[in-house]
Amino acid sequence: MKTSNAALGLYNTDDLREGARRRLPKGLFEFMDRGNDDEVAMRHNRTALEAIRFKPRVLVDVSKRTQEITLMGKKQALPIIVAPTGSTGLAWYEGEVALARAAAAANVPYTLASGSMTALEKVAKEAGGTLWMQFYMWPERAKSHALIARGRDAGFEGLVFTVDTPVAPGREYNLRNGFTIPFKFTRRNVADVLMHPRWLFGVLGRYVMTSGMPRYANFPPETQVRITALPMGRSTALNETVNWDDVRELRRLWHGKLIVKGIQTAADALLAADCGADAVVLSNHGGRVLDSSMAPILVLPEVVAAVRKRIAVIVDSGFRRGSHVVKALALGADAVMVGRAPLHGTATAGEPGARRALAIYREEIDCVMALLGCTCVADLSREHLVIPSTDEVLRA
Repeated sequence: MKTSNAALGLYNTDDLREGARRRLPKGLFEFMDRGNDDEVAMRHNRTALEAIRFKPRVLVDVSKRTQEITLMGKKQALPIIVAPTGSTGLAWYEGEVALARAAAAANVPYTLASGSMTALEKVAKEAGGTLWMQFYMWPERAKSHALIARGRDAGFEGLVFTVDTPVAPGREYNLRNGFTIPFKFTRRNVADVLMHPRWLFGVLGRYVMTSGMPRYANFPPETQVRITALPMGRSTALNETVNWDDVRELRRLWHGKLIVKGIQTAADALLAADCGADAVVLSNHGGRVLDSSMAPILVLPEVVAAVRKRIAVIVDSGFRRGSHVVKALALGADAVMVGRAPLHGTATAGEPGARRALAIYREEIDCVMALLGCTCVADLSREHLVIPSTDEVLRA
């Protein structure tokens, strides 16, 4: 399946976002696009990335370039990973399959969100590629462990244990917009939905005609059939008692790659390594959980220095440009997770939109590497950057 700029009119990630905004009901778009509380962390993620400047080298033969990396022992074509995004299956009918197929075509890992609308077995069967599975620890740990067994049996290679959300964040806009799971029409959202007929008939209508109202397909059955719908973002059964012993237990139960997502300090990265994790994801959840949290790019150098290659260090939150990805790689990240842009691409045009999102990153990373005088990811280093102090970034 080939796509082109001319066919889709998608030239950068802002185009992807605008396409999603136009096609989706406001309630759904704001759920996938916005942050938490006053969205300070979300803004800071971007300003911190933009504050880093490049120092290019010139007169370097860059005619033969590659973005291939080896991450936790496995080669992939690009230094990115598709992050888990729980609204993918609402953005597009079985959007998880569409996005996973795009990731497989790009030869990068795809992370299936815990709150997906499509069963993990179906994603594995229809998409292929390198599949990771996001995991939250539910209050009943036995049910959580049963989900791990399903992922193992389906062929998922990585378990992404998301640890930064022991309680549900506020996100008041979800309450105002009235978007819930299972979806139900209310006086508040009916006009919003009717104003977006392509989504109504192409996504919601298709679910109703096939499997019924979209639900969290990988949750325990009694959770899927909850009579009272809950606001999006508050439907997951979270666990306030989760602790490092759970990481150790997951290491015992899961024989694939174990990735701990939501790390924001060097001390916690070292604890994850001590508990047997193969990688950490430095993340503030894209600014969607704890507002005013530090931009992960700012703690990246400290974490890289602390773990000293014991485990892989991945980073996410705010990476909207290929240049942002390059900055993280130059600071020592092994790879970068990208979430909103592939989600927006899927919402705009399904699998072609998802492929276009990943192609935008590939094209931009390639261009920046050439302009810096680098032919491979290993060439990138702090020597290519002007790094402001944390105080300078906070004042920006």
